[in-house]
Amino acid sequence: MAAAAIIVTLMWIYQGSDPAKETTGQIDSEVTQEDGSEEVQGGTNEGGNGEEAVEVIADASKMTWPVGNFEALQVETKFYDKNASEADKEAALIQVNNEISPHTGIDFVDPNGETFEVMAALEGVVSHVELHPTNGYIVEIDHGNGLVTVYQSLTDVQVEKGEEVGQGTVIAQAGRSDLEKDLGVHLHFETRLNGDTVNPSNYIAE
Repeated sequence: MAAAAIIVTLMWIYQGSDPAKETTGQIDSEVTQEDGSEEVQGGTNEGGNGEEAVEVIADASKMTWPVGNFEALQVETKFYDKNASEADKEAALIQVNNEISPHTGIDFVDPNGETFEVMAALEGVVSHVELHPTNGYIVEIDHGNGLVTVYQSLTDVQVEKGEEVGQGTVIAQAGRSDLEKDLGVHLHFETRLNGDTVNPSNYIAE
């Protein structure tokens, strides 16, 4: 028995096996399957899984307006940007019940009051779909790295939570909401970074 154990040990040393490394590799594989972002940052796995993780983290600099024909639509209410002129900031204030509040997104309307297609501004994963009591149908898309786009006042929603969408995918039609019922048919579009609303115009590719 002792001779057999010595032979096995010598074979193991000759092959250069390292139990510690083998165990670490197994743990890394399990972690990165659950967390794609760790897989990209660590770079310890083979290229196949790494490429999949990169695809779900979108390039924010390539974001486009969430409508098919931006020129044909009218921006009814802009985002309240504290760095804008006083006139623009005043125009971006809205009344909610009896309070005046900064507008957290951009509202699009068709000059003829018609509905229009609402598209994903950037590729990502649908993280939330809800019929809100005052904001109408809401869709949120997670683009990775803390960036989320929000689409409100929708109708005919065509995506589900967990669905991966490409940039330009039609996700719904513009609809109505009780919160901004004076606008009629419109789209309320927001961008959020780490939970804070930010000016969508700063992310739109020219």
